[in-house]
Amino acid sequence: MNRAQTAAADSRPAEDKSLAELTKQLTEQASTLAQKEVELAKAELTLKGKRLGMGAGAFGAAGLFGIFAFALLTATMLLALAIVLDAWLAALILTVAYGAIAGVLALTGKKKVEEGTPPLPEAAIESAKTDVQYTKQRAKEARQ
Repeated sequence: MNRAQTAAADSRPAEDKSLAELTKQLTEQASTLAQKEVELAKAELTLKGKRLGMGAGAFGAAGLFGIFAFALLTATMLLALAIVLDAWLAALILTVAYGAIAGVLALTGKKKVEEGTPPLPEAAIESAKTDVQYTKQRAKEARQ
């Protein structure tokens, strides 16, 4: 068939088309649909990746400045405790307190990471499921 015949065949109602034409049309539409779903998944993952990258960069910079501030705060607390306690005891108290805080933060971070995984293109998956259901329904109707 040439392009004019193909275009004319595509514009006819489904009941006027032969089984071969319908099968060819279904194959072409399924292929196009699969390509569109892959493009949607790529776009969604790219967007999520960019957002994750920007967020990670901001957290990295904030973390660096936070470390500097925390080091100065630690020195201040150590000097303040050293006024009433021996310096070694003041350092030990701060070390134990920091260890306890680190443990709580590690457990909280682990829980949050588990909540955010796995990173899937959820919209693309839902769209693909909908498309499969629609295609199955159309195929069922065409057989009847």
